[in-house]
Amino acid sequence: MSFIAQLNIAKPRYANDDPRFAGFMDNLNRINNLGASMPGFVWINADDSGHAMDLPTPWPDEAANLTVWESAKALEHFVWNTVHKKFYNRKAEWFDEMKSNHFVMWWVEVGHRPTLHEAKDRLDHLNAHGNSDHAFGWSHLPHVKLWQQKQCG
Repeated sequence: MSFIAQLNIAKPRYANDDPRFAGFMDNLNRINNLGASMPGFVWINADDSGHAMDLPTPWPDEAANLTVWESAKALEHFVWNTVHKKFYNRKAEWFDEMKSNHFVMWWVEVGHRPTLHEAKDRLDHLNAHGNSDHAFGWSHLPHVKLWQQKQCG
């Protein structure tokens, strides 16, 4: 049995304490706590604050969200069928547009907690080679469909 890991990176337009970023930062723990309470959630890479906005990443000036889920369906449900979707829809207010893939998924063994460097390797592979069993976006998973309506990853 395998679980699914996902990485999403983004370049914030503002510093974490900038009032223009407050709509995101003030709700980050709320959204992360919602995710953690969802059926199928396994793990999130976070510091003692409950999020990863202050953790160093392999990408200069970018934030990273790295989670593990029991299934792609569980992740899909959280992304598109909860209040998370409202914040996703506002991403252009808070984050610069990315020129390459910023979202990647891959299968992990049950119990494995991926590192940001492992996740970076997967994202780099997706950007270099496209969808494969090693690294992929939503379109590589025929049993999930909500992304087609929302244009994610």
